[in-house]
Amino acid sequence: MSRRRLYELHASICQILSNPKRLEIIDCLREGELPVIGLAEATHISQANLSQHLALMREKGIVIARREGSNVFYRLSNPKITQACDLMRLVLLEHLAAGAELAKTSRK
Repeated sequence: MSRRRLYELHASICQILSNPKRLEIIDCLREGELPVIGLAEATHISQANLSQHLALMREKGIVIARREGSNVFYRLSNPKITQACDLMRLVLLEHLAAGAELAKTSRK
């Protein structure tokens, strides 16, 4: 695979992860599989809207669906997805802390 193609795939996944609702879905699935109704209740997203988000996430390989009777259960395809989100959150928190520190020192 070429580096350019890898960059394109990386950007495509980052695009999916750039939505706050999808990040919330990932956070809910961190501990394991949940049915759509459970995800809807946990995220306060309508089932119709949730289904659209899950379809995009499934298309990009972020989540895996499993049907059991009339219920559809979702889980993360790889636990490293939460590790990547956690790492980005740490970077964000460090950035915010540095900005707060800068604002604090500039007031003196």
